[in-house]
Amino acid sequence: MFIVVVDFHIYPEQTNSFLADMRANAKASVELEPHCVQFDVCVSKSDPNHVFLYEVYRSEVDFSDHLKMPHFLAFNAKTSLQVKEKTICTFERLSVSA
Repeated sequence: MFIVVVDFHIYPEQTNSFLADMRANAKASVELEPHCVQFDVCVSKSDPNHVFLYEVYRSEVDFSDHLKMPHFLAFNAKTSLQVKEKTICTFERLSVSA
C-alpha cells in the first residue's frame, strides 16, 4: 500500500471554508477512486488551523491518478491561497496490524 501524509497549516480566517472543501474532496476520493482505500481528515485538538491527512492508495500510480482527478484539481485550485504551509510525505506500508 502507498501512504500519503499531508500536513497543512491554514490561515485562520480560511479554516472553515478549507475544511468544507477538504471533506468534499476526501468523500469524492473514496467514492470515485476505486484504489483510494482510506482518506482521513484530522484536525489538531490544540490548533484548529492545523489539518492532517492520512491517505491510503493501492499503489503510487493510483496516487498519481488521484492528482489528475477533476475533484482534486478543483479542490487544489480553490484552496491554494488558503494554505499557509503544506508538507507532503509518502510511505510504503509494510504490514497491517491486527
